[in-house]
Amino acid sequence: NISAFWAMTIFFVINLFFVLKSTSIIDTIGKYLTPALIVLLVTIIVKGTLMPIGPILETNAVSVFPSSLLEGYQTMDAIAALLFAGIITKSIKDKGYKEKQLSPMILKSSLIAVIGLAFVYGGLTYIGAQTVNLAPSDIGKTALLILISKNVLGSIGPVIIGVAMGLACLTTSIGLLTAGATFFEKVSKGKLPYKFNAIVLAIISLGIATLGVDKIVLLSVPILNVLYPVSITLIATTLLSKVLKNIRAVRLGVYTSLAFGLLFAIPGLNLSFIPLGELGFGWVIPTVISIIIGYII
Repeated sequence: NISAFWAMTIFFVINLFFVLKSTSIIDTIGKYLTPALIVLLVTIIVKGTLMPIGPILETNAVSVFPSSLLEGYQTMDAIAALLFAGIITKSIKDKGYKEKQLSPMILKSSLIAVIGLAFVYGGLTYIGAQTVNLAPSDIGKTALLILISKNVLGSIGPVIIGVAMGLACLTTSIGLLTAGATFFEKVSKGKLPYKFNAIVLAIISLGIATLGVDKIVLLSVPILNVLYPVSITLIATTLLSKVLKNIRAVRLGVYTSLAFGLLFAIPGLNLSFIPLGELGFGWVIPTVISIIIGYII
């Protein structure tokens, strides 16, 4: 029965506790937080799958896949992966593993993460599809999650989903605060110390958190629509680095994805004539063409 503000304050204090003990972050997340999160999510998904809360009905929704993919931007998994990669790599090195052991270990952990994410998002999507007759079409994201938890697990459902989402946010925000604090320390060449950066970022994050989920999503959509094309391009070109060794091609592709991401983020600007533009992916073909041109020249 505490206020949302104090709940969020406690959340970021816990964040700082782990972030300021940076040497044990990965171990803490891996040994305690992630397993607890997995158990809670598996409980909800398995129960909701074996004992459906309602029938899955056809709807009049159109362009479901592309719109769902754009909604997926809001999870920020790809952007976070770019930030977390350095932390995870450093943690593996600190444990004494050699350079040649890094790639196989990161590949294995990435495959586990992909399977886990597919299970969680797929499971929650499946259960969400069962709520057509239970929820109004304009229900908010948080309200829908609470509704699902109540129908799947009863009165204790909101408590369990609250703990699960708290752990999910905690594991992510610990990594983000660590990455952010490390980044500003490096950029400032030590003038902005790690602990100072972590505290400032936590305070700023607390202020943003008070806006609420729906407002944060509303504000973040145009920003993510600009950043995600760049992130996807960086990831794709990195995966193709053995074939795509021309740095000029990579840079041209990244700049093009950024330019088109900015164009599509301008309100009222009609770019539907660009292939895939109506679906929100008008940056894809220009980016591919730019990479090819950069590779040739």
